[in-house]
Amino acid sequence: MEKPVDLTSLRDIINDAKLVAKRYRKLTGKPLGITGEVGEFYVADLLGLQLTEARHPGYDAVAQDGRRIQIKARCVIPNSRPGQRVGRIKLDHEWDTVALILMDENFDPLAIHEAPRPKVEAELKRPGSKARNERGALSVTKFKDIAKCVWTKEASNKRG
Repeated sequence: MEKPVDLTSLRDIINDAKLVAKRYRKLTGKPLGITGEVGEFYVADLLGLQLTEARHPGYDAVAQDGRRIQIKARCVIPNSRPGQRVGRIKLDHEWDTVALILMDENFDPLAIHEAPRPKVEAELKRPGSKARNERGALSVTKFKDIAKCVWTKEASNKRG
């Protein structure tokens, strides 16, 4: 049995890591490489998921209804080049859905989109793109087309 990850304890560490990553980007102009970990934390926290242990094959979290969720994260930075891609989605592991969290340049969540495995598989196997077919990479725009938006900052702010 996996030991559950305590999101309350993790919150302070994530906030500290975000500060360091922002300072690093300001100094070097490069990302520090924590986007995935920060994204996993926020998706689990905002959607009430249980994170799996590190390096769990196939999925990063489990929902209360048992769905196994692979989490992908992207920072949407002003003036960044168009055509950003979602990280590699591996079809050879077990998972039920993919959640993509979009965050701003401060690693604050903007939106979470979730797509079921059948739609993701169909899109990854669609002929015509080496990046999509061989590397398991979808554009953020295409992922949003096949996904359902399950959380937004705006909707969350309106609720209080």
